Amino acid sequence: ALMDLGIYGGEAETPNIDALAETGVMFTQYRTSPLCSPTRAMLLTGMDNHLTGVATIPEVLPKEHVGQPGYRMAFEPGVLTLADRLRSMGYRTLMSGKWHLGEEASEMPQAHGFDRSFALAASGADNWEDKSYIPYYVDAPWFEDGVKTSLPEDFYSSRFIVDKMISYLEATDSEKPFLAYLPFQAIHIPVQAPEAFIEKYQGRYDAGWDVLREERHQRAQALGLVTEGAPLAPMPDHARPWASLSPEDQRLYAARMEVNAAMMDAMDHHVGRFVDYLSTIGELDRTIFVITSDNGPEPSRGDMDASLSFWMSLNGYHVGLEGLGGVGSWGFIGPEWATAAAAPGALFKFYATEGGIRAPLIISGPGLSPQRIEAAAMVTDITPTLLDWIGAPPAPETSRPITGRSLMPLLTGAADAVYAPDEPRAIEVSGNAALYLGDYKITRSIPPVGDGQWRLFNMVEDPGETRDLSAEAPEALEELLVAYDQYAEEMGVLEMPAGYDSTRQIMLNMTDRMWKRYRVWIGLTALVLIAGLFGLIRLGVGLVRRSRG
Repeated sequence: ALMDLGIYGGEAETPNIDALAETGVMFTQYRTSPLCSPTRAMLLTGMDNHLTGVATIPEVLPKEHVGQPGYRMAFEPGVLTLADRLRSMGYRTLMSGKWHLGEEASEMPQAHGFDRSFALAASGADNWEDKSYIPYYVDAPWFEDGVKTSLPEDFYSSRFIVDKMISYLEATDSEKPFLAYLPFQAIHIPVQAPEAFIEKYQGRYDAGWDVLREERHQRAQALGLVTEGAPLAPMPDHARPWASLSPEDQRLYAARMEVNAAMMDAMDHHVGRFVDYLSTIGELDRTIFVITSDNGPEPSRGDMDASLSFWMSLNGYHVGLEGLGGVGSWGFIGPEWATAAAAPGALFKFYATEGGIRAPLIISGPGLSPQRIEAAAMVTDITPTLLDWIGAPPAPETSRPITGRSLMPLLTGAADAVYAPDEPRAIEVSGNAALYLGDYKITRSIPPVGDGQWRLFNMVEDPGETRDLSAEAPEALEELLVAYDQYAEEMGVLEMPAGYDSTRQIMLNMTDRMWKRYRVWIGLTALVLIAGLFGLIRLGVGLVRRSRG
């Protein structure tokens, strides 16, 4: 979320990331996509997600879109990553952490410019153990340099990701410059953290999500993240008032948010270890840092689905207070805490509302002066910015063109903006969409939370998206809708099937995967049961005959 990091007003202690922000540039009007893989695809390529082949995530992909251009769920031919470009310039290209940009070995980072990689192909995984976190995946598919591998017993994701990156740096040619891509699992579900970090936040969230939402809204105004007096986005209609929870549930949910803060704190601690390592080897002053988040807060719950609970019981997970955040704990914060964490924005991950796509962005590096930038920036701008910064040669003519823009004019002070007021900026993932133009934004949220209708908001006066101006400003609405239609046509956005609901689609896709995975076992079990039943019938018939005889 925009305000999760300490320097953006969050409760978690993130001194190492804050220090990088204080010596570099802190963006306040940066947007991503509302889901992880499309954001990462854009981050690594500088291209709109539909042009990369990763328009959405496979978990929510309807069958009508499977295999369509832009919807392969892996990078398509002609798509070059930042690693591809830098390796051609003699850089060492290294990656450790979450990938989720393809599931086959041939689609892992080694096929997209990375010399060394330890990559998770799934949308997430356990942070303590080598196992899946949802029924969609049979295991935690980790690959090293494209070869399926396993994790060490002494594993915690944030620590391991940094350790692995350090080992790659030590094992490769120190004379070459490097790209180090560290996509952490924090703070994706399951939310897990070491006890020493959790203890720091005991009691911090006891007042509940209604209070936290107001606190973040007030801090957002004090920090200038929204204009003074800007209205706060309302809680979703299905949200529970904190006071409606029993004291036991209040303690449990407060503890879940404590673990969430602790997981971020732990990540920051290991970021600090990496910074210290770079200092030790004399590379710190020559390193560019880019720190961002891929989407808004995660609203999913693990305590209201019977099938998920059954799967957890079979896989050694629990959602209770005892041992929360530790091994075997399936931690989450749920939609109410996610809404509070997303303040001052509306909603959360999955949706193109401000709570789903407005994120922090920190860039620190040689020659930068500490500053805060209010100008608009998009996730597609990261790769062209870095290529511009290091003076990269033009891309091969056979590659697909970058759609993002270099932010160097902002970083150097040569310009106040890289997007003119009359230039639209758009995002779409699985029907959830947004387009910005001047002071206005249109957004569409689909079921189960939204109704699929476009709404118009003034982002200066109403960043919480509380007042739909569609009826008051129909000409502005029409102008933005026309711009969106043009964007959708140019990028190859597919319309969602009638009646599409992302939650229902996840269940359909998960059921389909499980059926394909276990159908032989299910079939054999059914045959055994049928044979047993047939045997019982024959036995019963025989007994009847003998009794009559």
